[in-house]
Amino acid sequence: MQLRLFPLVIAAVAALALASPSFAQSAPDVELHATRVAVPLKVDGHLDEAVYASVPPVSDLWQQEPVEGEGATEKTEFWVFFDADRLYVSIRAWESNMAALVANEMRRDNSNIFQNDHVAFLLDTFHDRRNGVEFAINAIGGRWDGQISNETQFNADWNPVYDLAVGRFEGGWTIEVAIPFKSLRYGPGRAQVWGMNVRRVNRAKNETSFLTHVPRALGQRGLFHASLAATLTGLEVPPGSRIFEVKPYVTSSLTSDAAATPRISNDPAGDFGIDAKVGVTQGLTADFTYNTDFAQVEADEQQVNLTRFSLFFPEKRDFFLENLGLFGFGGVAATGGGDVPILFHSRRIGFDAGRAVPIEAGGRLTGRVGRFSMGLLNIESDRDEASGGPRTNFSVLRVKRDLLRRSSIGMIFTGRDHVPASALGNTASNETYGVDGTFAFFDNLAINTYWARTHTDGVSGDDASYRAQLDYAGDRYGVQIEHLAVGDNFRPEIGYVRRDDIRRSLGLFRFSPRPRASRLVRKYSYAGALVYTETGDGHLDTRDWRGEFGIEFQNSDKLTASYGGIFERLPQPLHIVGLTIPPGGYDYATARVGFTFGQQRPASGSVTVERGEFYSGDKTTLTISQGRLNLSSQLSIEPTYLANWVTLPDSRSTTHLAGTRVTYTMTPTMFASALVQYNTGVHAVSANVRLRWEYRPGSELFVVFNEQRDTETARFPDLVNRAVIVKINRLLRF
Repeated sequence: MQLRLFPLVIAAVAALALASPSFAQSAPDVELHATRVAVPLKVDGHLDEAVYASVPPVSDLWQQEPVEGEGATEKTEFWVFFDADRLYVSIRAWESNMAALVANEMRRDNSNIFQNDHVAFLLDTFHDRRNGVEFAINAIGGRWDGQISNETQFNADWNPVYDLAVGRFEGGWTIEVAIPFKSLRYGPGRAQVWGMNVRRVNRAKNETSFLTHVPRALGQRGLFHASLAATLTGLEVPPGSRIFEVKPYVTSSLTSDAAATPRISNDPAGDFGIDAKVGVTQGLTADFTYNTDFAQVEADEQQVNLTRFSLFFPEKRDFFLENLGLFGFGGVAATGGGDVPILFHSRRIGFDAGRAVPIEAGGRLTGRVGRFSMGLLNIESDRDEASGGPRTNFSVLRVKRDLLRRSSIGMIFTGRDHVPASALGNTASNETYGVDGTFAFFDNLAINTYWARTHTDGVSGDDASYRAQLDYAGDRYGVQIEHLAVGDNFRPEIGYVRRDDIRRSLGLFRFSPRPRASRLVRKYSYAGALVYTETGDGHLDTRDWRGEFGIEFQNSDKLTASYGGIFERLPQPLHIVGLTIPPGGYDYATARVGFTFGQQRPASGSVTVERGEFYSGDKTTLTISQGRLNLSSQLSIEPTYLANWVTLPDSRSTTHLAGTRVTYTMTPTMFASALVQYNTGVHAVSANVRLRWEYRPGSELFVVFNEQRDTETARFPDLVNRAVIVKINRLLRF
């Protein structure tokens, strides 16, 4: 699909959107009023204060699923109060069948909370109708909180300080939340107008309802759409409540590393550092870090790579995750992967060739000024003695300007410099700069564009990348058209580029009818996609087409089946899982069948089987993912398994990747988890065991045990490395 066809495609998709039953952007006409209380409410989960009888609650949620626009089958009541220091949100969720209540996750920010019965609410504190914060709570106190950027990107690692209690009564369950105004960012002025929406999910009925009308094409993520939220008035905030927080930490460890030179055995160490957060203005926050430590971060889940491209591992470190959505560029989340380059991928900071590199100090400034969103980051990593890597400075500048109701334009700059410049296998200087635009129309139509260029010492020419994408994601129809170009010398060294020297065109069409009055099936889905990728000189590199059929059942189970063909040109030999595939062009086809068991079940997960050709041979793959066994509301087991059987004309290979995560949650603020993985592809078995206790809001104790052993040596299981780490921090808020 050439760029000159985009105007015609846009016109056709716009006509399709106009023909859709829910084409127009809904204009919320619901207005809420916050009530001041003279005495702070007691946050205990019992809605028994006199104010609950004197102030009428807001109720009447409306179904999104299964019958869009009808009233919710279970009543939900909520109140919004405030005093001089805190905002209160109280909820009474009526339930006619408490025995069917699904509540089996207490761990904070665990995505399984969304598979429980829960109530969530959005606060659009700047009332810009595009950004906000979300709080989701289930009936046993499990909580999920995060930041929403531009109605699409969600960052679950925003962990504000607030109080929460849940309770039960005859006929349902209750929630009380008290959020200090110091934990929120909002515009200037004492009198405030915010946006607010409420979502309730009833798992037994697979029913989702909202305070305002939210089209079902948006799913549960419709809560992200601040433009659909109700208006919250009557709120008064304390003057000058800018945040000032300091969080010092100390850590001690005992480390063994057989791969180090000289070998390390039970080496004790200790360290300290500090993080600080300062409210520069009510909308801008500065973060500072010294001697940053990420010992408490959970280990990466291992992957088996059967492609010629590098793997993508997501960011998990708290300092980089907060406000990460602001650094997303060109309509691509900063946490994603794929052929579209990510211009800022924070894992390039503090890692070198898979090894952790010490971060000496850094700071950032993020937030909003009027209609502008901005992010500024500067980090300096220390010299890595193990690899000989030099001290390096990393800088990022991101600015976006809101346009119209839900659109924006922006720019980004990233820079990486060695201090001093050196020639140790890395370039001394690299800069990336680009401009982007995201344009949203109606409920589901979006256009994402960008142009970017890099400058690298010693490299010139063919160093640009651009993208134009149109995406219509309606409930009944879906269309996606995209053209992407990545130059051979496009090198954002604080970013992620899966493949360069390409010109890629993509087309996708989906038809998803809903049968009438079916007690078994909620929705069918028919989809077809074609991806055509050429090299920069016009030669075919990859052609991938696939057709897929899916069924979404009323009980949330899903069935998918697909068949497709791939052409791939290998410019050089490909070495994977112990096999070598010679260069050349390969045309092969595969079939795939998968079934997902709804996560409200005691045992859930996805099972997928893929069978077909693979380059000059064949491949069979069995995948068990998102597995979960709910043994109790506190104990869960999450198994995963991946097996590949690959046969070529002159060789064959079998790989297994098995893992499980066992989690025991003592309270919503204290849990222990163990991630154990066995990978035959790299002949390793590893364990990451963590205890996390939030002993007071914002202050934590971590005890971490990491170990990896080699399964290939004659002395199996031979120790490769081991570490025992204790870390404690303390939040001081002024």
